[in-house]
Amino acid sequence: MNADEIKLFFEEHGYYHAKRVFTGDPLNNLAEDYDRIVNQLVRSGDELNARWTNPEAMKKMKSEDSVILHTNNVQQYSGQWMSALFHPNFLFYANALLGEDVVLHHTKLFQKPPSVGAPFPMHQDWSYFPTLKDSMLAGIMHLTEATNEMGCLRVYPGSHRLGRIPNSNGQVKSEFLEKYPMENATILEAEPGDIVFFHYFTLHGSMPNVSEKTRKTVLIQLYAGDDVTEPGIDHPDEKLVLSGWNYHASRSNTAQ
Repeated sequence: MNADEIKLFFEEHGYYHAKRVFTGDPLNNLAEDYDRIVNQLVRSGDELNARWTNPEAMKKMKSEDSVILHTNNVQQYSGQWMSALFHPNFLFYANALLGEDVVLHHTKLFQKPPSVGAPFPMHQDWSYFPTLKDSMLAGIMHLTEATNEMGCLRVYPGSHRLGRIPNSNGQVKSEFLEKYPMENATILEAEPGDIVFFHYFTLHGSMPNVSEKTRKTVLIQLYAGDDVTEPGIDHPDEKLVLSGWNYHASRSNTAQ
């Protein structure tokens, strides 16, 4: 697909699966540094398990004792990962979806271990880091394959048109979310080097990793350069311009 076709698909469905964005040595180097980051985190003794705290949802998914390793901002660990954010293959899709001006909000490493890899209940992302123009989207970069058995991403195509739904963050009981069970969502299996982009209104989640393989991903959160996060949000915002211009940068907010 060309850039216009990618944009149209995204606008209609709320997601786009970009295949083999990274291959060969670039992908291998990113995978090597991914493992190096995880090993460094394990040695640090920090609390790494980012399993969700919604007891009802986790019990329903039989994942009360599950594990998912997590850290923010892989580009603060690795030059390879910083370079990946500026790679022409990645920026082609980011520009197609957001336009010339693209700002990095943050990245997140998620590793689902074999057999006990934690799920993510169905949810929207917007309430975690809302922006004034709602341009925020994510791209899930896959370092390994992600099969249904491994707990790959699931989405409800077109659900981005629902807009901002209160109590849709997946952490609290929600009659709205009960209308969108995980088993009815579209399964998006992926290969190493694939990136699945989705809007932050798009309903998404994932099942546990019940396979014997480790699922390794990095989530890359982006917004348009003419957009800005709403005041008072307590979440890392790198404000790193990947392409074009940040029209809301100022002396005060870039010092945060």
